[in-house]
Amino acid sequence: QEYLDFRKERSRMLLSRRNQLLLEFSFWNEPQPRQGPNIYELRTYKLKPGTMIEWGNNWARAIKYRQENQEAVGGFFSQIGELYVVHHLWGKGCHPGGPLALGLAGGSGCQPRPVPTAYRDLQSREETRNAAWRKRGWDENVYYTVPLIRTMESRIMIPLKISPLQ
Repeated sequence: QEYLDFRKERSRMLLSRRNQLLLEFSFWNEPQPRQGPNIYELRTYKLKPGTMIEWGNNWARAIKYRQENQEAVGGFFSQIGELYVVHHLWGKGCHPGGPLALGLAGGSGCQPRPVPTAYRDLQSREETRNAAWRKRGWDENVYYTVPLIRTMESRIMIPLKISPLQ
């Protein structure tokens, strides 16, 4: 009975729902538990039909620019549901005692094997994204993937207390 009451209450709040079965890109790091509190950015790209292989080939080269500091949390593509949809989950990986954790500018203070963390706030997100644009080669990879996109969306996410991605 409790579950039925919950479903009835939920139906008053839920306007729509869609499901996707996602697979992880083979060249992307597997998401690792992170210390918090953090925020994440989920970027969703809806690609033109027939472009997934080209997208994957470009990102297989491009991801190295964002994995140096463990910024690339996860990369997935749809297998069931709406097709040609890609999700990239981003965070900032740096040792908790590093410069960004202290609110200082710059992204070169990570230890050789950083403890995975994520964006502490929107300012650290902006600094991390700006640092990516300063890396030689990043802009070229973006240049080749932009024409493959029909639409894109960015969402800032705050993990639930039960999430290992704190």
